[in-house]
Amino acid sequence: MTKLLEGLNPAQREAVEHVDGPLLILAGPGSGKTRVVTHRIAHLLSLGVPAWQILALTFTNKAAAEMRLRVERLAPGEKVWVSTFHRFGAKMLRKYAERVGLDPNYTIYDAGDARQTLKRVIESLQIPVMGYTPDRIAAAISKAKNRLIGPEEFKPRPGNPLSEIVAAVYPAYQQRLIASSAVDFDDLLLHIARLLHDDADLRANLDERFRYVMVDEYQDTNRAQYVLLRALSVDHPNLAATGDPDQSIYGWRGADLNNILEFENDYPSVKVVRLEQNYRSTPAILSVADTLIAQNKKRKAKSLFTENPEGPPVRLVTYADGDDEARGVATAIRDAVRSGRRRWSDFAVFYRVNALSRAIERVFRQQQIPFQMVRGQEFYQRREIKDVLAYCQLMNNPKDDLAFERTVNSPARGIGAKTIQRLGDYAYRHGISLLESARDAAQIDGVTKRTATLVAKFVTLMDTLDAYVGGPAEEAVSAVLEHSGYRKHLQGSDSEEDLNRLANIEELLTDARQFDEAMEEEEGAEANLEAYLERTWLVNETDGWDDDNDKVTLMTLHAAKGLEFPVVFLLAVEDGILPHERSANDPTQLEEERRLAFVGITRAEQELQLSHALRRDYRGQRRIAIPSSFLMELPTDTMDLAQLAATDDLGLAPDDLIGDWGDAPDEEVYRHEPIAKAPEPVTVEAPAIKTAATLLSAGGMGAMRVSPDAFKIGMEVEHPELGVGTVLTLSGSGKGRRAAVIFPDHGEKRFVLAFSPLRPLGK
Repeated sequence: MTKLLEGLNPAQREAVEHVDGPLLILAGPGSGKTRVVTHRIAHLLSLGVPAWQILALTFTNKAAAEMRLRVERLAPGEKVWVSTFHRFGAKMLRKYAERVGLDPNYTIYDAGDARQTLKRVIESLQIPVMGYTPDRIAAAISKAKNRLIGPEEFKPRPGNPLSEIVAAVYPAYQQRLIASSAVDFDDLLLHIARLLHDDADLRANLDERFRYVMVDEYQDTNRAQYVLLRALSVDHPNLAATGDPDQSIYGWRGADLNNILEFENDYPSVKVVRLEQNYRSTPAILSVADTLIAQNKKRKAKSLFTENPEGPPVRLVTYADGDDEARGVATAIRDAVRSGRRRWSDFAVFYRVNALSRAIERVFRQQQIPFQMVRGQEFYQRREIKDVLAYCQLMNNPKDDLAFERTVNSPARGIGAKTIQRLGDYAYRHGISLLESARDAAQIDGVTKRTATLVAKFVTLMDTLDAYVGGPAEEAVSAVLEHSGYRKHLQGSDSEEDLNRLANIEELLTDARQFDEAMEEEEGAEANLEAYLERTWLVNETDGWDDDNDKVTLMTLHAAKGLEFPVVFLLAVEDGILPHERSANDPTQLEEERRLAFVGITRAEQELQLSHALRRDYRGQRRIAIPSSFLMELPTDTMDLAQLAATDDLGLAPDDLIGDWGDAPDEEVYRHEPIAKAPEPVTVEAPAIKTAATLLSAGGMGAMRVSPDAFKIGMEVEHPELGVGTVLTLSGSGKGRRAAVIFPDHGEKRFVLAFSPLRPLGK
């Protein structure tokens, strides 16, 4: 036991040694929370708590795998259930599937399949959707499910057309899922949470089974996850929640920050431990992060500190445009690697939205910089992979009509859309699946004898493949490739695209083999098709990231959660991007955007560069970029500020840009070496063009011309380039006050009023 506690700081040790009763671990970034959770599990095991009574839940497969490996090292031979929430829900639902009308071999629909099902439902109901896309309707249904609102409880809000559409579509969509013995991702938690809520005996049995429950990233839990955890912690309230309100960044997908903020009200006897020592970042990086997040109101204050070396100051750079930004980052990375100071894998480039990756991808390819993009689901979303997996899904679950529709004519068998429609009509009238309907094809009106023969051959194919369902995943995938003719079809093509698809399905075979091998090494695990499909359905975004590859990593800020890199570049720190434009009039969303920036900053271990551009091509438009209001909240007196591009060719009037960055920092400032030797600042030959970043300089506020409080909604204002416009909305206060202004010839534009050239024209 003593050995388990060695090397822990006092706060970590306090958390590890806590045994009975609720525990809240407020863990700052880089504070060793995974170490605390795993050591606490090992400590419980050393006290004689059976492994089967311990349940640890987290959000990503990578985090769960790392946690499981660490527990195995600390307590060899002990098999604790460490899982993501959705995998836990999937396992429980297989056991209790019949209670919610499903078969144990149910299918999990990914977002694409769920959306396709929703579209079919909308078409069948012939409901006018009034311009709302299936994605919008799906998001509304997902939001309801995350709040444990089923189709029977969902009530439309008066005067809200979208909610009225959802009220009509949601019940039919859920019925279609049940009829296909399928669930979407949200159902994995919805069904189990409602079972635990409604079935007192089941709740008590699982509470007795899992006496010690630990959850990581508690700040990211939604209503369904909250109810699940509460249900498992009634008779044995030994819930240990680890999290940080300052890192709650998933409100848009249902996470409820109040779950962690109100934990002490839910569990009055809770012990609260704060992990405030940071082991990851330098003091310079931590200071920037701490100063930024202190602006939020909905949080639990912590005093982050570190004993790491000071490191170089955080660098804040103004570029001329997005392409210039990409070139500057690429040059910095390439030069650092060529000098021998860094490896490619030391670097990560973050951005708020995927659309911003285009410029950096192009420049990296031009400069032959190796990189990987973190989009874990991308492989399983390729058309050919989904085709092959659809065969596997239909083998595993013959009720899966969506899988039938995808496979019946792939590769082409001469079975057209009209035949599939007739099979569907017959299936609907008789209350059977499409595959069962296909068995009666010869009896269905409108299906010719020739077509019925083709359909019968497909049915025979599926009967042949059925023999592989219970065996290893590799055998099942291999059988699909051979018996379906899919591989042969691609092999016979001269198309480069088809040859790439052939390579991808061969890679899928390798993926299945590796899965089987991994399952053989895991005690009690089953290496069968159903388990493999579950793994492919529940892929997380970061699962595709290989930290052993010597490549630069490109990813969104949301994907960066839980990771760390020696050097981080955070691009496009601009209003409308970070913070996102949708947060303009919502203080709650603005705080989440600030938390998102905080998460990105605290991924950096040794060096960090933030950047913004004076002009950016974004969403098909070229626009003047406004530095993020978050930049005004940083301790710029301790940061390196640099302008690394000429601005005289931007076509901007001097008053569009306020003040100067000043000279780039002298070389001797970098006692610890800078991120890289960036290009020398370009000398501006024209009269001193003023940059938008003066707001970050010490005297920036002195440049303010009109008080932000002078602007009112409905007021006419004048811009030197855009002309006369009208103030639509106002948000924020003081130097952070912002306005949305509509200009007749330029549309809606957003401004940080303290640093904009806007002039009021009247009251």
